[in-house]
Amino acid sequence: MACGRRWGKTETGKIAALETAVQGGIVWWIMPSYSMASDVWRSLKGSLDGVWTEKNEQQRVIVLPGGGLLRVRSGDDPDSLRGSGLDLAVLDEAAFLREAVWTGAIRPALSDRRGRALFLSTPKGKNYFWKLYGYGTDPSRPEWQSWTFPTISNPYIPVDEVEAARADLPERVFRQEYLAEFIEDSGGVFRNVAERAIAAPQSGPTPGHRIVFGVDWARVDDFTCVAIIDATARQLVALDRFNGIGWALQRGRIASLAAHWQPSAIWAEANSIGGPNIESLQSEGLPVHAFTMTSASKDDLINSLALALERDRDPLTILPDPVLLHELQAYTIERLPSGRYRYNAPLGEHDDTVISLALAWFGAQYGGISIRFA
Repeated sequence: MACGRRWGKTETGKIAALETAVQGGIVWWIMPSYSMASDVWRSLKGSLDGVWTEKNEQQRVIVLPGGGLLRVRSGDDPDSLRGSGLDLAVLDEAAFLREAVWTGAIRPALSDRRGRALFLSTPKGKNYFWKLYGYGTDPSRPEWQSWTFPTISNPYIPVDEVEAARADLPERVFRQEYLAEFIEDSGGVFRNVAERAIAAPQSGPTPGHRIVFGVDWARVDDFTCVAIIDATARQLVALDRFNGIGWALQRGRIASLAAHWQPSAIWAEANSIGGPNIESLQSEGLPVHAFTMTSASKDDLINSLALALERDRDPLTILPDPVLLHELQAYTIERLPSGRYRYNAPLGEHDDTVISLALAWFGAQYGGISIRFA
């Protein structure tokens, strides 16, 4: 079952697991991580409401009055799942489990009892879950069945909430997370990059327009980059990228740019080396604001930039800078079992222009207002 977020796949799995166990069957529920398995364990106990003959908290095993057994397991070590014969295996968030969980452990455990498996997940690119989903659409494999359920097919999810998510998220993320579509793994974080690269560089600010800086720090291996956005015109109008110079010179260069462009806000990454540099620039009277990069804040930062480039109405336009275009087009996305995303440049490449642009766009939207991320 390929399901959109909050469709109800875990509740569906619980119905199948409890029905099988009540009839005397042996059921395992496998999740990608220990913490996620803990959530399901608590939910199953709540559904049973004490109707069991044995319960082992350490091993997460419940034995029911008719002899049926429920066990909740983590799939982080496939070898630990070997051994038992099963009537039903529920592989929850299956797209985030290693393929060896199915091929090396669970599939052999179903053979002696002619057991069944239920794969529940939001898609994660075209990985092994996509391959198994294809089995269910193949007439030559009658033992497999596949279904797709977008979030909107859950009658308890308001339609306006799904439409709000469509407006807030990049198309790629919305299609995968809410429409349950299998999207290609490679690239694809930023769309319409070439189409948006039509802004002309400017030598200075346009009178009456609001200017915002975004700063991504580096010293040796990476580059410090300053992205300068005309927030009024929704354009990237200048980009300064440099490395190999000391912090004092870097701060001096930013101060010089600020004196020329007169930004209303400068948003700079605060992590690690950023903090002392930000404090120093603030002491000089520059309107510098610290952006603390966490997985949650980075999610929102990158999604906001992707949406700004993607939208047809009033998009953000950017300079046709070859480094910027390459970094945007090469930027990668990986969905984690937690539901969060990991955004990064490919191994060995840089993302300083991407992060500085994203910070500048953040400032263009919020100015100097502090935003709290979930």
